[in-house]
Amino acid sequence: MERRYDIDWLRVVAIGLLIVYHTAIGFQPWGVLIGFIQNNDSLVWLWYPMSLLSIWRIPILFFVSGMGVHFAIRKRNLLQLFLERTKRILIPFLFGVVAIVPLHVFIWQKYYNQDMTYILEKGHLWFLLNIYSYVLLLIPIIYILRNVIKLRLSDKMITYFKQPWIFLYVTTGFIALAYITQPEIYTFYAISWHGYFMGLLAFLSGYLIIGLGDIFWKGLRIWKWSYLFAAAVLYVIRVCYYDLNSPYVLMSLESVCWIFGIFGIFYQYLNKKSKALAYLSKAAYPVYIMHMVFLYLASSLIFPVAMTAVVKFAIVMMITFSASLAFYEFIILRIPIISVLFGVRSTIKQHSHNS
Repeated sequence: MERRYDIDWLRVVAIGLLIVYHTAIGFQPWGVLIGFIQNNDSLVWLWYPMSLLSIWRIPILFFVSGMGVHFAIRKRNLLQLFLERTKRILIPFLFGVVAIVPLHVFIWQKYYNQDMTYILEKGHLWFLLNIYSYVLLLIPIIYILRNVIKLRLSDKMITYFKQPWIFLYVTTGFIALAYITQPEIYTFYAISWHGYFMGLLAFLSGYLIIGLGDIFWKGLRIWKWSYLFAAAVLYVIRVCYYDLNSPYVLMSLESVCWIFGIFGIFYQYLNKKSKALAYLSKAAYPVYIMHMVFLYLASSLIFPVAMTAVVKFAIVMMITFSASLAFYEFIILRIPIISVLFGVRSTIKQHSHNS
């Protein structure tokens, strides 16, 4: 089975952009209202590029997660898939809720002179819980389709998933879900019904897309620039006419255009093996779990210092990236029990296995 390096790169890039996005929230005038440490001087203009990212960054991760399950099920039975995803997703989520999220909440409380209170909440880890629930929902569906109905797509049926038809199917689903759930802010995916069902649709779509084989990806080679051009036009319309909050139809259309265009770019240019990718792909989720602690710590140390907001933004972002990767390399990979809690294999275990 050929490994899809472009999909690995997408996961790495999307999680890297998450850190940039979260850093930018600290420089918005409303950052403290959603639990971030906020700098006194705002960089309001940052929200324009961040809004371009937010409409596709989280949905594309759900697509990628569904694709990952399809690849995983090819070499695992359903029980093995359940156990493997429990180890890699549920255990890190539970550990994060108990130990990681309260830690950065403590930093926030100390910075704002609040009472130090231990709080159990999902925080930024809501994404892991959503993915795990999608796996639980998908397992019985896979079993029924494979073993009870014995469903197989014929070549004629697969032709109905050529570009641009599959684009229309996914976009129609995104639009319908937006109108059904009526989100106040379209891109507020965290802990919302719109975010949950949009993620489920993206997850299932990613799973099914891999099952279509080359027909989907060959179509993207032809259509990718059209999707990206349409997405850029829709973004400009959103900025110029709707103050970043365009109607559900346009938001959904823009989201899927970005996603399909980016899939096409990564498939054509980044489906290549590299040592950097091998390392970063394994580090992505542990870094995602830990980054908020280092972001809050860096913010609490840098924001009171007298320097321009742009310099603070750059410094906080660099500290968050470097500290998260250092923690992964020197703590998570080196201490077996910590490795288990973050859902990765430690280098100690790997060395003993290889010997």
